[in-house]
Amino acid sequence: MGCDGRLSGLLRRNLQPTLTYWSVFFSFGLCIAFLGPTLLDLRCQTHSSLAQISWVFFSQQLCLLLGSVLGGIFKRTLAQSLWVLFMSSLTISLVFAVIPFCHDVKVLASVMALAGLAMGCIDTVANMQLVRIYQKDSAIFLQVLHFFVGFGALLSPLIADPFLSDNCLPASSTANITSGSHLFHASRLLGQHRAEAQPWSNHTLPRLSPPDRARTRVSYAFWIMALINLPVPMAVLYLLSKERLLTCCPQRRPLLLSADELALETQPPEKEDASSLPPKIQSHPAHEDLFSCCQRTNFKGVPYSFFAIHITAALVLFMADGMMGAYSTFVYSYAVEKPLSVGHKVAGYLPSLFWGFITLGQLISIPVSSRVKPVTMVFINMVGVVMTHLVLLAFSYNVIFLFAGTASLGLFLSSTFPSMLAYTEDILQYRGCATTVLVTGAGLGEMSLQMVVGWIFQAQGSHSFLVCGVIFACLAFTFYILLLFFHRMHTGLSSVPAQDRPLGMESSECYQR
Repeated sequence: MGCDGRLSGLLRRNLQPTLTYWSVFFSFGLCIAFLGPTLLDLRCQTHSSLAQISWVFFSQQLCLLLGSVLGGIFKRTLAQSLWVLFMSSLTISLVFAVIPFCHDVKVLASVMALAGLAMGCIDTVANMQLVRIYQKDSAIFLQVLHFFVGFGALLSPLIADPFLSDNCLPASSTANITSGSHLFHASRLLGQHRAEAQPWSNHTLPRLSPPDRARTRVSYAFWIMALINLPVPMAVLYLLSKERLLTCCPQRRPLLLSADELALETQPPEKEDASSLPPKIQSHPAHEDLFSCCQRTNFKGVPYSFFAIHITAALVLFMADGMMGAYSTFVYSYAVEKPLSVGHKVAGYLPSLFWGFITLGQLISIPVSSRVKPVTMVFINMVGVVMTHLVLLAFSYNVIFLFAGTASLGLFLSSTFPSMLAYTEDILQYRGCATTVLVTGAGLGEMSLQMVVGWIFQAQGSHSFLVCGVIFACLAFTFYILLLFFHRMHTGLSSVPAQDRPLGMESSECYQR
């Protein structure tokens, strides 16, 4: 009860910034989910082939990764972080408003690349700001943060669904079902089950009659999402105003302290004199971007376990987020192929089920994370993912097990990222490098493992889908065990006096026995 009271007190003191960061992640989820259900209408709007429109996905994912790295550069001060969040969330609204006017697939890919940059910046900065505010108590707040991603990802297809066009389908689309089913997985990314009757081969889509009807109908969906997202940048702007960080306002001291200012204020009186501190300590930032983390001057006196923890934690998320992206993308194609041969309409519900249970798992993780250590939550997630993949592989001919396994996999993957982020930052004394490294690793996995699974799926057949899942799950669990080993090695420094430790070893007092 004492821990719950302290967490509620922390939330009350930081309510407005916390709600703002949560709302910004809602923008992230809203933007990441709409491409799946609207892909067919966008293909009609741009008169492109399926291979051409797939570059829109690639441009978004690639620039999301780049944005995650860039977000680490513009987060050194509170003003930089909030301005980045304002520009990024405003960019997402503008992207929604502009998409209906993109009649060329290259223009659409460029617009989605811009959206990917904004999403990547949001991913890094919002995670870092919550870690910076709550530090040892950040686990539960990170779980809520990532719940808003799932909420936005579920809301986006629901908004788009009434405006999707069925007349976009070619009249003779029943041909080449076998050759096209491997490529049709892209339109299933987030559980859309419109127009799931037939996949297509990789040919240019016939023009509509009239040609602009599909574009006109789906335009309303994008404009509605732009309006729904518009209060988010306004909320960030209001927080900037309240923190007195707008250029038009007097430059007084911000209400929210940066991590450096907070550290100075909480020091004992005998250590408050900054002039008595060595120059290196005075200038050492508490949160580093990816490039600053790699500067050689920061490596002096740092144990090898410090780097090993960063690498192994990033590899766990590389596998976990990669599995999430690959499963949601290819589970439809796997279901409609032999030996299952599930009907297209029924198979179309599998990605929806997957993302629905991811959102449910994120919601369940909010109260659970206040009682369970992040390291324990990640362990449960990893074991659950491995067991689920093994069961799916053992009962690969059973449709019921496929649906049950899809739901189970969504539950176990849902809280992996926020739990791993809270656990790793806690090990490393909230220096900030871990957030940037983990976000970048997760983005790399989501982009690259989908490409790997797609290549193997098309080359080896549908049976390779679950085999890849088992391999990735076992690798993720292996990296997690290595992370525990390096954590134990790192905490071996606990016998050293606290002032001599290169990086703090304390764990959250909520989890202390």
